[in-house]
Amino acid sequence: MSHTILRLPAVLRERGRSRSAHYMDIQQGLFTPPVPIGARAVGWPADELAMLNAARIAGKADDEIRTLVIKLEAARKVAA
Repeated sequence: MSHTILRLPAVLRERGRSRSAHYMDIQQGLFTPPVPIGARAVGWPADELAMLNAARIAGKADDEIRTLVIKLEAARKVAA
């Protein structure tokens, strides 16, 4: 498991999405919310990004992606 946290420009580059589309995906449960990394900074775990990209590449349906997002968020709490 990687503990690398990526900032927004890197996430958008890896996803191929615009900023507004990325945040819309978060609202719709299709991507994990950011984690705070400072007083005014957030990022996303690189391993979560890789798993969600792999699910998209595999052709998973939105409902399956939402289930994956729920599992990833739950794993964050367990790891803490």
